[in-house]
Amino acid sequence: MKPNLYVALVHYPVINKSGNIIASAVTNLDLHDMARASRTYGVKKFYVVTPIEDQKELTQEIISHWTSGIGSTLNPDRRQALELICIRDSVNAVMEDISTDGKGYPKTVVTSAKDSPDYITYPELREMLEDFNPYLLVFGTGWGLAEEIVLKADYLLEPVKGNTDYNHLSVRSACSIILDRLISR
Repeated sequence: MKPNLYVALVHYPVINKSGNIIASAVTNLDLHDMARASRTYGVKKFYVVTPIEDQKELTQEIISHWTSGIGSTLNPDRRQALELICIRDSVNAVMEDISTDGKGYPKTVVTSAKDSPDYITYPELREMLEDFNPYLLVFGTGWGLAEEIVLKADYLLEPVKGNTDYNHLSVRSACSIILDRLISR
């Protein structure tokens, strides 16, 4: 377990295919799959970031169905995973929330499918996680995180790459792969 690792899925500010800043829609599959991956790899909390009220309400309805509704008794394993989800308006609100755990503000690590000369590798981040300071691993929806989020981050993690030049994974797939690379035994 990595009690110092948190995950955030950002729906705003992210960019669209044209490079414009947008708010993307919350999807049921991302919530379920990323919460399950987070639970499997011992992530402390999984944050869903959106300032849009109807998206927050939708997210809460999905969570409630599986944590206190009929879904909680039908599938207790799913309940355990979705109990990790916290909804916040912004990455700053996520950082504030994490800081209340008593270990201070987290170091932020953003993800991207784009290459950069400034990224850190998985072994480097895995080693940093051993210091037990809090780290927030930030994923973007749409076509990626807005530049304002990337520029404020402490670190940029190297992209997930397969054995072809195709590089357009779903965020939930990328999350699972990255958590496995960082935490598996």
